[in-house]
Amino acid sequence: MANSFSNFQKAIAWGVHLFSASGLLAGFMAILAITEKNWRSAMAWLLVCLLIDGIDGTFARKFRVKEVLPKVNGATIDHVVDFATYAIIPAYFFYAADLVDPFLHLPLAFLIMLVSAIYYGKEGMVSDDYYFIGFPVMWNLVIFYLVFIFSLPAWANAAVIIICAILHFVPIKFAYPSRATRLKTMTIGFSVLLMLIMPIVVWFYPAVPVWLRFLATGNLLYFVVLAAFDTFRK
Repeated sequence: MANSFSNFQKAIAWGVHLFSASGLLAGFMAILAITEKNWRSAMAWLLVCLLIDGIDGTFARKFRVKEVLPKVNGATIDHVVDFATYAIIPAYFFYAADLVDPFLHLPLAFLIMLVSAIYYGKEGMVSDDYYFIGFPVMWNLVIFYLVFIFSLPAWANAAVIIICAILHFVPIKFAYPSRATRLKTMTIGFSVLLMLIMPIVVWFYPAVPVWLRFLATGNLLYFVVLAAFDTFRK
């Protein structure tokens, strides 16, 4: 019962929820940076969102937030923040960054948000063996690669957006790094490596060293190959 916990424990639990919700504040700062076309600052704030999302669950479990505040649904807070920072804000980033021909800016930004909303409402988004079924809503990473790693022509950028949108609904098994049941250590290692690479890339942008681009591309290929193997292996 929630009443059995001390006021201090309740204050800590509220603090964890506020920490999760603070992802929206970082996301808002990203919006301001995008409006100023400050791509480095915008992506830096989106990386802060990623960091918050990556560690708030650990705090929630450590401080037994679900037990201390049973009438506050942390998962719902997390979904609200995630949809804003993984879909809406990256869609705005895409719209503002002139990655495609102007007549496609709005339609493709709309596409990102619409398919993300449908994906969030889809039953079985995560399988029983802890895989994302279909490309997960991680448009922040798509934008990171298109803006900071690759220098693709406009038609190729448009193709990437359309393909990723379609992949939301293709039964491909994408790794859920923190809950992986196979190759967990390697998958977490590549995830941590990417989290280390991304801020360094943002720091050097627009003069990103070739070796950093190579590492980021290799990291992406690992997850692509892993998804293909996990999907089609017997």
